[in-house]
Amino acid sequence: MVSSSSRVCISFIFLALAGALQAQSSGPQQPMGGGGNATGGVHAPIRDAQNRPITAGGFVDSGPVVFKDITKESGLAAWHHTMGTSEKQFIIETNGSGVCLIDYDNDGWLDIYLVNGSTYDAMQGKATPPHAALFHNNHDGTFTNVAEKTGTTNDRWGFGCAVGDFDNDGWPDLYVTNFGKNRLYRNNHDGTFTDVAEKAGVTLGNWSTGPTWGDYDGDGRLDLFVPGYVHYDMDNPPVPGTKAVSFNFCQFRGISVMCGPRGLQGEHDHLFHNNGDGTFTDVSVKAGVNDPNGYYGFTGIFADVNNDGKVDLVVGDDSTPNYLYINKGDGTFEDDSYASGFALNQDGREIAAMGIAVGDYENNGRLDLLATDFSDDYKVLYHNDGDGNFTDVSYHAGIAQDTIPFLGWGTGFLDYDNDGWLDLMMINGHVYPQVDKQDWGTTFAERPLLYHNNQGKKFELVPPVKGTGLADVFAGRGAAFGDLFNDGKMDVVVNVIDNTPVLLRNVNADKHHWIAFKLVGGPKGPRDAIGAQVYLTVNGTRQRQDVISGGSYLSSNDMRPHFGLGDATKVDMVEVRWPDGQREKIIPPNVDRIYTVQEGKGITGELCTVCEGQPKKEAKARP
Repeated sequence: MVSSSSRVCISFIFLALAGALQAQSSGPQQPMGGGGNATGGVHAPIRDAQNRPITAGGFVDSGPVVFKDITKESGLAAWHHTMGTSEKQFIIETNGSGVCLIDYDNDGWLDIYLVNGSTYDAMQGKATPPHAALFHNNHDGTFTNVAEKTGTTNDRWGFGCAVGDFDNDGWPDLYVTNFGKNRLYRNNHDGTFTDVAEKAGVTLGNWSTGPTWGDYDGDGRLDLFVPGYVHYDMDNPPVPGTKAVSFNFCQFRGISVMCGPRGLQGEHDHLFHNNGDGTFTDVSVKAGVNDPNGYYGFTGIFADVNNDGKVDLVVGDDSTPNYLYINKGDGTFEDDSYASGFALNQDGREIAAMGIAVGDYENNGRLDLLATDFSDDYKVLYHNDGDGNFTDVSYHAGIAQDTIPFLGWGTGFLDYDNDGWLDLMMINGHVYPQVDKQDWGTTFAERPLLYHNNQGKKFELVPPVKGTGLADVFAGRGAAFGDLFNDGKMDVVVNVIDNTPVLLRNVNADKHHWIAFKLVGGPKGPRDAIGAQVYLTVNGTRQRQDVISGGSYLSSNDMRPHFGLGDATKVDMVEVRWPDGQREKIIPPNVDRIYTVQEGKGITGELCTVCEGQPKKEAKARP
């Protein structure tokens, strides 16, 4: 592993190289390695025994059955995502949209918000725009789309979303990013929302991507970070050979494809400070997070990576260096992207970072990061070495080689078997339809990848058993991870480009115990406790889970910290580190439950749907 001092020196070298190779946002970028995307170079095709590309093959007849595809019976198959045309001539048609898990009616069950895209015809008023979906959880394994009733159809060219209670009224609100103006849906407490983005001053106006909520200045109110991707002009789209972009940015392995992102002008990032009166102030430049390089931002996440009690800011950038901003505690951030080791991979190359997963996979109390990226490149696991320094351990951890043919998007750390160690999942799908006509060993629709965590030492690929969710082949994009059925099993919802979504229910056969917490913050911190850290000790192992908004790819996960307990039937201790700096210790009386914990008051409710011989209890949220 590289020392901090060595990294500082190396960072200056990389910074100089980046300055020479990366153009500023005022003009097109120069090719680095050729083509519009960062990759690791050309790799030989990998095929299975039936001569299928490994991205849509490699299935096995038997093995552990982890996920069951219940999309049809759940009701989600009634909705369809639309983004441009099937030819994918322009980059705006290729990146897909996110999905957010939000308990919008405070009934204790997660509902599903699916962002939709649009088309050129709809944007020009020639066709009806596609609608987003808000699927209400019916508590019986089915969902009902209530987007029109709730006022959340968006009807714009949508990309990302993030959940956060920005007005501290006890009800979750929803921020949706678009090409064009963004929306801030304020929860009206009656099953409806009102778009207050204009009044709040957070509409922006070009191409926004994966937002995140977090209280960066410790004033008890959630602030909003919004990455920008490409500065796109629909009236002058990037056609190869025009003034918009040169031919060399519109080739992949010698084949003509859509252009970008390299060669196109980047869109800057924005940080909005919450003023506490329903409005926000853009403090991007003052805080030092405005992305002066005009990188292609995809996924932003507020999370405390150096354990100093203040949320830092992680930004995954496509085909440009990633950002890591360390919170200085005075309203500003220090750009530690290169010095930390997060800007590039171990080869000193920028990657095409799409999604970001955050989690403590070693159970050492430090948050690690996983970045998905393009095909012909390995997906990067950044090990947290302490003090906000990271090392690329992808090959050492066993996740690099198998991921190379896949093009990754949504991703998450989740303990799918509740053994107390965070596993890792990646959702995949290509951007170029042309790959299906080439002998490259990759496909447009691809299967997911699931890695089992071997007690923090290695990750082992879980085989895709025929007929199960891991053998599904689809063009995945955004993905959200959470306990949709309150049964202690972590499920997955995927937003599939130009198709119906996919709902993978966790049916793993393990009988391990678990526990989860819904946190309610106090008067000096965010009401939904975003930024809180929960440490759970059981049988000598100490796990960490954080309350995080945003992440994966353009998505937002279940914000209830969830812990697998293995065979343990009791928890030794739970410590909550609240965003306002308070620390609180509790000892839960039971396991296999979702406990409501209110700051300063301990456990105030529980929800138990799997307790044998006991009546079901549902903890009502307290606005």
